[in-house]
Amino acid sequence: MLSAKPVVVITGIAGNLGSRLLPLLGDFSVVGVDLGPPQTDFPLQFERLDLGEESCTRTLFELLRDMRPVAVIHLAFVIDPVRTGVLDVERMWQINVAGTARVMEAVTEANRTADSPIRQFIFPSSVSAYGPNLPGPATEESVLAAHTLPYAIHKKQSDEVVQTRAPALRGCSVYILRPHIFAGSSVENYLLGAFRGTPNGKSARAERMRREGKRLPCMLPYGQHYLDNKIQFVHVDDMARLIDHILRRDPEAQRLTILNVAGRGEPLTFARCIEIAQAKLVRVPGKWAMALVLKFLWKRQISAIPPEAIPYMSGEYIMNTDRLRVFLGGEYEHVMRNTIADAFADSFKNMPAATKSSTT
Repeated sequence: MLSAKPVVVITGIAGNLGSRLLPLLGDFSVVGVDLGPPQTDFPLQFERLDLGEESCTRTLFELLRDMRPVAVIHLAFVIDPVRTGVLDVERMWQINVAGTARVMEAVTEANRTADSPIRQFIFPSSVSAYGPNLPGPATEESVLAAHTLPYAIHKKQSDEVVQTRAPALRGCSVYILRPHIFAGSSVENYLLGAFRGTPNGKSARAERMRREGKRLPCMLPYGQHYLDNKIQFVHVDDMARLIDHILRRDPEAQRLTILNVAGRGEPLTFARCIEIAQAKLVRVPGKWAMALVLKFLWKRQISAIPPEAIPYMSGEYIMNTDRLRVFLGGEYEHVMRNTIADAFADSFKNMPAATKSSTT
C-alpha cells in the first residue's frame, strides 16, 4: 500500500549523514536501504540490500517500481575500511563505484515505464575528488584529479558515473553535491581523526589507549607552508539541511546540477585547526617520515588512518562555493548555519577533558 506522504528512498541510511537527515524528513515516507538497519526511532521502512552485489540492481528496481518515490538519495559509500570492516579495495570499489552505477540503472529502469517518475536523484560526491594539492579554489568545472587514497579515487569515479548517466534518467533532475570535510560532534573521518588523535585501530593496545584517554599527536612535515595550508569543513547537519532543501524545491529545469559545499566564512589554516583541537603537534623531516609513522601505526592497528591519506592530510585543497550561495539565494544562511570554524570546533565539544589534555 502506497503512503499518503511522498516517498523518498535513501541508500546508506545507517550512516552518519543518513541519521542526521532522517529527523528532517517528517513530511516524507522514508524507505531506507543499507547492509544493516539504522539506530533510530524515526519511522521508516528498512530494506536490507548489498549494493556491492550485481543482483541488487533488479531488487532495487522492483523496490522503486513498487514504492514510486519522488526522489532517490544515494548515500551508500564505504569511507572508513577499518570501521566498516570492508578492507578489500576491490570490494570497496564494487560498493562505491559499481554500486552507484547500479542505483542509477535501477532509477533509469523505474522511470522507463512509470506514470509518476522519480523526479530527483541526489548524490554526495566529495572535495577529495578534485585531488589533494590544488593551485587555487576549485570550481565545479575544475578537473577531478583524485589519486592515492581509494576513498578519493572512488568518489571521483562515482562522480563521473553520475555525470555520464544523468541524461539517461528520463525526466529526473540529478544533483551532485561536492562537500568539503564533514565536521560535527557525531562525525568520524580521517581528517578529524588526525586532529582528534583518537587511536581508532582494532588492536588491544588501541583499545587500552582509548580507555585511558590517550591521544595520538598531530603530525606534519617541517616547513611553515604545511601549517599555512588552508582547509574547509562543512557541518554534517548543514549538509543534511541542504539535501532536505533540495527535496522540497521544484526539480531543476536542467538535467544536472553540481554544487561545491562548504561552511560559511573563511577557510582555516592547519595551524589554527591544531590550536582549536588542542592537539600536540609533532614535526617530521618530510612526507616520507610521515608515511613511515602512519604505516607503523596502521600495521600495528593503533590508527585507522591509512598511509594513502597523507596527501590529503598535508596538502591544500579548498573550493569556491559561489554557485551554492546563488542556488540557495535567501535561504543560504538558513540552510548553511555553521561557519567553517564553528563546524570544526563542534567536532571537539564532546571529547572528554582527559582526552583533550593527554598525549602519548
